Amino acid sequence: MRPLFVGNHPAIDFLNTAFAPNGEPIETIGDGKAYLEWLVAADLLDRPRATSLARLFGAKALDGAAAEARKVREWARDWLVRWRANPKSDYRKEIAVLNKLLSRQTYRHQVITGRGETKVVELPDFETAGTLIALVAMQIAALITKEQPSLVKDCAGSACTLWFLDQSKAHRRLFCSPSACGNRAKVAAFRDRQRG
Repeated sequence: MRPLFVGNHPAIDFLNTAFAPNGEPIETIGDGKAYLEWLVAADLLDRPRATSLARLFGAKALDGAAAEARKVREWARDWLVRWRANPKSDYRKEIAVLNKLLSRQTYRHQVITGRGETKVVELPDFETAGTLIALVAMQIAALITKEQPSLVKDCAGSACTLWFLDQSKAHRRLFCSPSACGNRAKVAAFRDRQRG
């Protein structure tokens, strides 16, 4: 199955790479190729770089990186559940782990030209397949430092396990997707009214 991008934030979309509609678990980053595909689809890595890294690291190393990503995902999910419930708690241990993941990434600077301008850009270096996790760690760091815990929500759909960042004006969004879970809830409510 293809990954879902309904979370309104890459860190939440990363959590949503494993979900269980109707109690049946689905894993969307089962191997290294799928992990690279997810990073590209999430706009965390461009396609040419992903292709280059696939050749550079090989399938075995990327499969190992995907296995680590799945572990990091479950660690992050556990932490974010607690963070939402108690945002003022002391999360020094979790932040230390996050900082360790972030420290894997190094950057190099490069001058580029195009469209009539010349600028210096910062490009990530990937020394090993294991450094890819820093791309995800950066998104988790952005989530916990820039977003309100109360706006990170579980879908209210009866059989849905997806999360989303509620960016609606009134912060009353209930469903991961209005066209999927939201529509199913409306149909169920309509049927209940018809029976009554």
